[in-house]
Amino acid sequence: MYYNHYSTGRPDAKDVVFWSHYADIPNTPLYPFGYGLTYTTFKYSNYLVAKVNDKVQVQVTITNTGQRDGEEVVQLYIRDKFASIVRPVKELKGFKKLAIAAGKSVEVYFELTKTDLSFYNAKGDLIFEPGAFDIMVGPNAAEVSTQTIVF
Repeated sequence: MYYNHYSTGRPDAKDVVFWSHYADIPNTPLYPFGYGLTYTTFKYSNYLVAKVNDKVQVQVTITNTGQRDGEEVVQLYIRDKFASIVRPVKELKGFKKLAIAAGKSVEVYFELTKTDLSFYNAKGDLIFEPGAFDIMVGPNAAEVSTQTIVF
């Protein structure tokens, strides 16, 4: 089990009743990719995605809502929704580790270029295909906020 698997074509579990796991346990990992323990809690808010010229700019506010200072790793994933070859459902494209004091907030910025949205074909050529991309931000691969952008 890994976070950047290919889409199976089966319906999403939250959309349709579909049984594709063991009868006694789900087929998800116990801890998702990027998961980490902390002595405090964080809130993600003000998530914005914008296309500016040939780049995608991503902004999110991280607030330490707990009683203690802590560190958080903000993770940025993408998904190419319609490509000429099968693409992973999530690809890690960036992360930032932040130290945030209790009760404080930090603005986090990411910038994606066409190269970040590209992939290699069977000949080894780097290919960019315009289309719709899901841009996801969160503390791990399972808990993400998603916005779609057309490039």
